[in-house]
Amino acid sequence: MQNGSTAPDDNDYWRRNLVVCVFGSFTTIVAMTLLLPFLPLYVEQLGVTGHAAISEWSGVAYGAAFFTAALTAPLWGRLGDRYSRKLMLIRASLGMAVAMTLLGMAQSVWQLVALRLLAGLLGGYASGSTILVATQTPKARTGWALGMLSSGIMAGNLVGPLIGGTLPPLIGIRATFMLAGGAIFIAFLATVVLLKEVPGSASRPAAAATSPAISPWRNLPVMAMLITGTLLMLANISIEPIITLYVAQLVSGQQVTFVAGLVMAAAALGSILSASRLGRLADRVGHWRVIIGCLLVAAVLLIPQAFVTAGWQLVALRFCMGLALGGLLPCIASVIRHSVPAAKVGGVLGLSTSAQYVGQVTGPLLGGVVGGHLGMRPVFLGTCLLLAIGAGFNQLCRNAADRSAGDVQGRP
Repeated sequence: MQNGSTAPDDNDYWRRNLVVCVFGSFTTIVAMTLLLPFLPLYVEQLGVTGHAAISEWSGVAYGAAFFTAALTAPLWGRLGDRYSRKLMLIRASLGMAVAMTLLGMAQSVWQLVALRLLAGLLGGYASGSTILVATQTPKARTGWALGMLSSGIMAGNLVGPLIGGTLPPLIGIRATFMLAGGAIFIAFLATVVLLKEVPGSASRPAAAATSPAISPWRNLPVMAMLITGTLLMLANISIEPIITLYVAQLVSGQQVTFVAGLVMAAAALGSILSASRLGRLADRVGHWRVIIGCLLVAAVLLIPQAFVTAGWQLVALRFCMGLALGGLLPCIASVIRHSVPAAKVGGVLGLSTSAQYVGQVTGPLLGGVVGGHLGMRPVFLGTCLLLAIGAGFNQLCRNAADRSAGDVQGRP
């Protein structure tokens, strides 16, 4: 480590940092997703009329935060590399607390969209936590720690809509936003008081500025991880536009929405349960092996999903697929950590976050287009093919990385 500072492997507070990051990531992701169940109602309260207009504005408002988050994630990562990763988490938690509170005070749909854009712009706690945990956890425990963090992030995605469906009828929509802002403010205080950054772990500005730039197109491991992150999100949500219609073919009318909700939650629950375990396994057997194995298993599990005859079968298969995909996020971050200089890890992990947002945007679009024009089964089979290709590409990149490492070791 530079300037004789304490190396990440030597610090004794990485576990406390992990707890703070898991809590902060969970609360911010809950806040980003809790408005899903009541967003159309809020848009209507803000003066929008007509089913089509309400639907369109709801989509714009929900996607706005992820759009700005995708654009700014690499920037926050680079600033964390140059100045302080803890400072980036303080900025994100305070910014999100303010933005969520203001969302409860919106007076028009334009203000709602603007504040969602602001939330994505100021946010990034989960991606910042990934950078800090990846760089300050002992290398032998990186996969496990990132798996725990991934479980917290995915739990936020699962719990957020549940809270959003429960609280507004009890305390109102505006109070729900303000309560979420208060929870994030607690995460902000925990970040300020409890989180401790390894002295000197962030590069000095001059050193970071003079470090060689990382081009993902020339760094095969990095390029493979960016593609894998996109495929992960695409595989998880490509069926969401068609899931209710697909379930309607399997169960009776009164059970459709309930079973569709179970199908959506099953994959997230599986990933929550498996992420830390697969991360620990990757620490022992290698991150590339786990990535390739997870992609292949998920690809195989997509095939029977296209031919199920009952709702419970689809729920069970999505849960198993979630178990397989749970190992990808921690392994992606671990491979990036080991493939780029320490001064550039944050920026590249920010690119990885943006790549995952690309999957979140393109997945539903592709699923909707394919499902609408070719039928529902091709959505599952097409996603299967993409994951299989991704596994093959990762194997090629792993072989190339192994050859490159062998060449370096063999030089006199």
